[in-house]
Amino acid sequence: MRDLPLSQISAIREHVRRLGARPAHEQRILRLWAQAKPQDSGSRPLESFMPTALREDLPKLSADLSGLLRLQSEHPAADGSVRWLLALKDGQTVETVGLPRDGLCVSSQVGCAMGCVFCMTGREGLIRQVGSAEIVAQVAFARIHRTVRKVVFMGMGEPAHNLDNVMEAIEVLGTAGNIAHKSLVFSTVGDPRVFDRLPKGLVKPALAVSLHTTRADLRAQLLPRAPDMSPEALVEAAEIYARQTGYPIQYQWTLLQGINDSEEELDGIVRLLKGKYALMNMIPYNAVDDLPFQRPSWERAAEIARSLHQRGILTKLRNSAGQDVEGGCGQLRARHFLGNKPLDNAVPKMTNMPNSTMLRVTVSPKKSTP
Repeated sequence: MRDLPLSQISAIREHVRRLGARPAHEQRILRLWAQAKPQDSGSRPLESFMPTALREDLPKLSADLSGLLRLQSEHPAADGSVRWLLALKDGQTVETVGLPRDGLCVSSQVGCAMGCVFCMTGREGLIRQVGSAEIVAQVAFARIHRTVRKVVFMGMGEPAHNLDNVMEAIEVLGTAGNIAHKSLVFSTVGDPRVFDRLPKGLVKPALAVSLHTTRADLRAQLLPRAPDMSPEALVEAAEIYARQTGYPIQYQWTLLQGINDSEEELDGIVRLLKGKYALMNMIPYNAVDDLPFQRPSWERAAEIARSLHQRGILTKLRNSAGQDVEGGCGQLRARHFLGNKPLDNAVPKMTNMPNSTMLRVTVSPKKSTP
């Protein structure tokens, strides 16, 4: 009857409606798929409530949805996380990460146009958008292997650059997918469209903002293609969304030794976030071959987090999941396609970098995870 590309939720809805699906049928199909349950689940026989054409098409539909992606490689880590490299139907790949405590990190793009200088994903540029159904398929795949109660859009890509697909996926996950709205976390470098669009959605996710520095000049070097919003303007816009939703903004700060770990930056964080409805996530950099950045010592990172907390900024020190398998975002894909060859793209020269003050204290090396 068809060979429809079902990479979009809207295409799935259109297909089942043509087969006679009513809203309850449509929602049931999406619910069982998003929760990784068979389409014949339940005590009632399908013949008792589902149109014949739709019922007869379910095996083919289920196979098509399962075929949206396939496992390319699996990389379990000692911290309880697992990184999956997943191949889409056209052969492109995305990375999806099962996190400790029932979390899942999904990708919204193949590659990324942002060009953040410390990120492997941005080195190859944007290849294509990930469809809304392909996003939900990452959750359905993960749920076959582990419990998923939280989904963060912090994998490959900038979600704001694929806003329609991401919002469509968020709506399905927050309704049919049985994920609490505050447990859906939309991550952005600070695209103004986010602050206009997210409040209008049926499902309003929590918001994570990649800040990384309080200096506008340094931010322009670290995130060269980010929208031209100063850190002050970004925090102001995010604070409005926090008050609208009742969810604190999760600010993300990748700690780069000698670049954004100075006392000057800590003073800037206090200036920007004191009194705001916010949580600061400090994440020591996940080292990448061929990139010249280093993570500060765990002692220094702990001292930074402790200092901010003492100054009134709720701060959590986290580790990127899967450090022991060198699975920082984009690395699995890069290794798959490039092997051990260095990337050709030159790293932009960083200028006027602050010097970090290395303070060594005695702390437990225990790692926390997202």
